Amino acid sequence: MTIVPKGYSFAVAAAGFKGPGRNDLGLVVSQSPASAAGVFTTNRFQAAPVLVCKEILAKRPLARALLVNSGQANACTGEEGLANCRATLELAAAQAGVTPGEVLPVSTGVIGAQLKMDKWAAAAPQLGASLGKATAMDVAKAMMTTDTFPKLSVKSVALPGGEVRVLGMCKGAGMISPTMATLLGFVLTDADVSPAAWRDILLHAADRSFNALTVDGDTSTNDTVLALANGASGVAVADAKSLRLLRDAVTGLCQELSYRIVQDAEGGTKVAHIAVTGAKSAAQAEVAARAIGTSPLVKTALFGCDPNWGRIVAALGRSGADFDPMAVVLKIGGVLVFEKGQPSPEDLDALLAPCMRHQDVEIELDLGAGRGAFTLLASDLSKRYVEINADYRS
Repeated sequence: MTIVPKGYSFAVAAAGFKGPGRNDLGLVVSQSPASAAGVFTTNRFQAAPVLVCKEILAKRPLARALLVNSGQANACTGEEGLANCRATLELAAAQAGVTPGEVLPVSTGVIGAQLKMDKWAAAAPQLGASLGKATAMDVAKAMMTTDTFPKLSVKSVALPGGEVRVLGMCKGAGMISPTMATLLGFVLTDADVSPAAWRDILLHAADRSFNALTVDGDTSTNDTVLALANGASGVAVADAKSLRLLRDAVTGLCQELSYRIVQDAEGGTKVAHIAVTGAKSAAQAEVAARAIGTSPLVKTALFGCDPNWGRIVAALGRSGADFDPMAVVLKIGGVLVFEKGQPSPEDLDALLAPCMRHQDVEIELDLGAGRGAFTLLASDLSKRYVEINADYRS
């Protein structure tokens, strides 16, 4: 049994948004107003729940509930979509015993379709009946779309004032390449932390986890990570040491979830750890890492266990990062592959074959141009990924 943070209850319902027989609606309720923070997609086409979340948090950085549905994105749906989103908050709030302005919504599914409000109305009483009986894992499963497994992690953190717990859950396997957040994710803690400090912690964690992965180079209209801190543990987090410990725990938890997203990757078989060092800046290192991690040729080579290092240096060369090609050093799985503008004289195919068969493939690039560094998690590109996305609306 998962030991969740204190002061939270969970609910799920089978609304039939995409098909019968599975929970596709989830609700998380805090026993008291919680410090609330969110990070969101930077796609210019932002879904109705993203806009509504931003609107609520701008007025007051506190919330009591998180509402999630799969099977309906409510994106590119105009004023009707916004009105429908606000109507879902009223339905959920009535079941949770809170006000609509205390509920933060997230949605996932196909872009363009209006919400099926008759199904929402019919499912709302199910949420009320389920509240307090469902588990965090039930909600993690309800938010899944093309995911092959639920993604949930819990940590206990020993602070100077006592123990607090942090729980994270997310969905995501495709359409993953964020610039501000990604997928749908919830982070919950029972620590007592101010809204401003909690937002700083979430931003720090997101930049080192959800913002440091790619599956296919696509940023969704719905990408959202929301975080609540309700103080139910009675442990105040205000001093520098406590804030640092909580920040590190939240960051580690989000990194675990990020790894599982790339591990899932809609049929993915590899997790590439692309570590770029020696760049002129961290931003330059990120540009280089993303060019490699989103290259279809690099990704298909990973899938085929082909140590075609030329695809890596070619992607680096077109990335836009500023470096001297003669200064670049490339290692794969710890094996020196390329330096001083030419490959190692060793039998690279034979040396690299064992590491290319592993699920985790380490790719290290030193650009020799400065101190900037960035590490990106990236998936391969499999036949199954193409099949899943070709049939997504079928």
